[in-house]
Formats: sequence, C-alpha cells, structure tokens
Amino acid sequence: MYRYDTYDQTLVDERVVQFRDQMERHLSGRLGEEEFRPLRLQNGLYIQKHAPMLRIAIPYGMLSGPQLRRLGEITRRYDRGYAHFTTRQNLQLNWPKLEDVPQILGDLAEVQMHAIQTSGNCIRNTTSDQFAGIAADEVEDPRPWCELIRQWSTLHPEFAFLPRKFKIAVSGASADRAAIQVHDIGLRLWHDDQGELRVKVLAGGGLGRTPMIAETVREDLPWRHLLTYLEACVRVYNQFGRRDNKFKARIKILVKALGIEEFRRRVDAEWVHLKDGPQTLTQAAVDAARTHFVEPERRTVSDDAIAAFEKLRADNRAFSRFVTNNVTEHKVPGYKAVTLSLKRREHAPGDVTADQLDAIANLAERYSFGEVRVTHEQNLVLSDVPVDEVEALWGELEALGMANPTVGTLNDIICCPGGDYCGLANAVSIPIAQAIQERFEDLDFLYDIGPLDLNISGCMNACGHHHVGHIGILGVDKKGEEYYQVSLGGSSTDDTSLGKILGPSFFREDVPEVIDKVLQVYVAQRHEDERFLDTYRRIGHKPFKERVYA
Repeated sequence: MYRYDTYDQTLVDERVVQFRDQMERHLSGRLGEEEFRPLRLQNGLYIQKHAPMLRIAIPYGMLSGPQLRRLGEITRRYDRGYAHFTTRQNLQLNWPKLEDVPQILGDLAEVQMHAIQTSGNCIRNTTSDQFAGIAADEVEDPRPWCELIRQWSTLHPEFAFLPRKFKIAVSGASADRAAIQVHDIGLRLWHDDQGELRVKVLAGGGLGRTPMIAETVREDLPWRHLLTYLEACVRVYNQFGRRDNKFKARIKILVKALGIEEFRRRVDAEWVHLKDGPQTLTQAAVDAARTHFVEPERRTVSDDAIAAFEKLRADNRAFSRFVTNNVTEHKVPGYKAVTLSLKRREHAPGDVTADQLDAIANLAERYSFGEVRVTHEQNLVLSDVPVDEVEALWGELEALGMANPTVGTLNDIICCPGGDYCGLANAVSIPIAQAIQERFEDLDFLYDIGPLDLNISGCMNACGHHHVGHIGILGVDKKGEEYYQVSLGGSSTDDTSLGKILGPSFFREDVPEVIDKVLQVYVAQRHEDERFLDTYRRIGHKPFKERVYA
C-alpha cells in the first residue's frame, strides 16, 4: 500500500501545526465561528448534534496494521471507545472534544494519516474498488491513478472553495464496484485494441436531494491527459456552478442545466489551455506512483492445500456459508480476499470498537501482509489470505463477531448514523437497521432471498445511499414526527438505476412489516435463480405497491 515520501509527511505535519494555531485562536476568541468554519471543515471537523465529529481520510480505502492500532488508541483516548466506517471508505469519530482535535491530527500524522479535505467545498477523498489490485476481473489497478488524483487535488489552491463538495471515484475492473455513475466525476480505466490504457470520464452523477446518474463526457481519454482533463472539468464547474443555492450547487445540476453536449464543449474549450501542459502525465510519473503499490511476497499455495480447502467447504456447512458470502476470488491462485462483517444487531452498521481495531490489526499482520481495505458497504477486507489459512481466520473472526456469513444479503445493511448523531437527520436510521436485522435473522431465509442491497438514510443528503439500494429507506419529517419512505429498484453497479418511491411514508414500527410484504411479492413472482432486482425490473412497481398498501 502507499507509503508517504518526505514531501507527503512534511505537508501533513505542517497542516497539523497550521490547524493547531487556528484552533487556539478560535478557542481564545480571536477567530470567530464564521472565519473558523471553512478552516475546520477542510480538516474534517464538523459540529454535530451532540458533539463535534471528525472524519478521517482513508485514501482509496486502504489501512495498515499500525494505522488501525493508532485509530484504536485515538478512539479510546479521545472518543468513547468506538468509531464508524462510512460508505466513502472513511472513518468518523463521533465524540471528540473540540480542543483535542489538533492533537488527534498530530497523532494521525505520525502514522501517515490525516483529515484533510474530508469535508468542505473541495475535492474529497478519492474512492475506488475495495478489491483494487487483487480482483480477478481487474483490467488496470486503479490505486496508482487514485494516488495521482490525490496528489493533484490535495490543497489545490484553485479548488479550495468550490460551489459544493466534489467527489471522484475510479474503477479498473470489468465490474464496477466503486459506484462511478453516482459521483461528481466517475472514471473507468480500460484498454483499447492496441493495449493502450484509456479512461472513460463520467460527470454529473450524485445522490442527495436531486439524485442523478452521470453522463459520459469523454469515452476514450488517453491516460496521459487524465489530470489536465479533470482540471478542465472542475474549472468549468467552479466557474459556472451555482453558488446562490446550496441545493442546486452540485455539478450534477450544472450538467443537467447545460446538457451534456454543452458541458462537454465548455470542458474542451477549457482543456485547450491545459492539454500537453506541465500537468500532462509521463510514463515516469505513473511508474513512480506504481512503485508505491508493490506486490507482497506471496508464498506458493500447493494444489493439495487448494483441494483441502474445497473439501472443507463441501464438508462443513457453516464454513461453506462463510466462504460463499464473505470470501472473494483473487487474481493469484491459492489466495482469497476475506470480508469482515461489521453488521451486528448490537452495533450500528459500520461501527467498530477500539479493541476490535487492535484485533483486526493483528489479523491483518498474521493473515494478509498487514493490509486492510474499507468497503463501500461499511465492512472491512483482508485482501491476501492463503486458502490454507482461511479456516483459522474464520475461527478468529467468529470470536470477534465479524464472521457473520451475510455479506451481500438483506442483513448486510448500509446505514448512515441518522438522528442518533447527525443534526441534519430527519429521523433515526440505526434502530431501523436493527429492527430489520432482528426480523430477518434466519440464515436460510436470507440465502433463499439471495443478493439484496438494503440502504437506509436519515435525511435527503443520502449518506446511506438509499437511492441506489435495491430497497431504499429514507427518514422524513412530518410535523415533528419520524416517518419512513421506501423506494425499490435502485442499483449502484454497472446497471445503475435510481429507486422509485413506493408510495406514502410509514410509521417507524411498520417498516419491518413493509419490507416483509415487499419480499413476499418477490418470492411469489420470481423466476428460478432470479435476483430481487431482476424480478422488480421484470414485473414493475405495481405488484409491490398493491401488496404493501392493500
């Protein structure tokens, strides 16, 4: 995984010193809230419902053992002993004291971490596929390209105060696992017939109050021009994006208003001044980025060990369930990627304790070359596990409560913190997730239902990505009371679609029953081996609505 060079470390250290001074001036009254607000936001610091919240950057979702341990130390010392992984592959502390934040940032800098640009109207943390570099279907490893974008965008003086926040996602596999079609900019890496790397550039995607699917700006951008073309896109947005209304300030509104042809024309006109300029990528620059992502020295796993793994899977039903749902194919024979489930009813989805962070660091170093990935589904991944060690790892995960064989099922719920923490939320999210998990805890039922994405957001900001859940749940406020709106048919993969609202919203206690009725229609109407989303698209909205509101 990426390791800082001297330049990286100096930048982060100096940022800590700078913010410490800004915090001291704010606490002493020499820097007012209006002046301090943009400064704290660009260091990931929010003022939430009950306490400050600090969002920590995890570039393209990769963590090392020492970083996990440091996060554990920080949650014990400065928080309440737990933290929260987000759908953007970041980590949030929900209870730090304002005056402690500079020291937290200092502690993070010691292990090559920071909170720079995790908030504010700037280019946020670039995200990618949690299986980047190891996926069996990968065309191009996106991590070096994410790193080049990170270096280009970090503290970019021209883009420090954009009309609104700006998010970029990169996919390098045949299957999109980075949700590139619902980002401000989505990038798809592919090879032409001559083997030359090209980039498909999408713009104008996003969720929130006005969800939209991105449109193609450029189909076949040569890789050398990636940064200059991105700069042209963001310049057009910075110049023409609306600043008079924050609800209409995202690039998706600009793309929609102009139309993709006019947006493309303006980008190309801006690109004329940038193309072949000093930010044009060279092979040397790309090779330098790639050197930071060295392949681990994997031992050879024998055919006998692979056969023994398959036999154990056939003989042990519990182990087989774990492998089927939580273990992913690897590009190297004899290795697997193992997903650690952070979905337990007694914790909010994505929450992890300080002790668990320490334990995961130990497991990463013992089984996976010290590396952990954060997923968009609020789980964690050990990326390089030999098959003859999967059973031992499974046993240790069972003891930690992270071996739930439910990844990708109804109970693998994506959920924002909601009204329990967030001052923007209209309703709680976590209790809804817990009630659904309790209602549908039977594993045989979950496996019979098959792959199903259920996403919950506590408000229209859509931090739980409810718009692209096969089943989406949105908390809404009606005269001071919490209600929940259900949508069906969303998807965040290659067949991206936005869910359609089922009808009038429901009382909180009715939500599990509503989900049950939706599933009853699916079970009654599905064809053999047909996923929920396929059935919904085939039979349409009407049968589900009639059953739920009968």
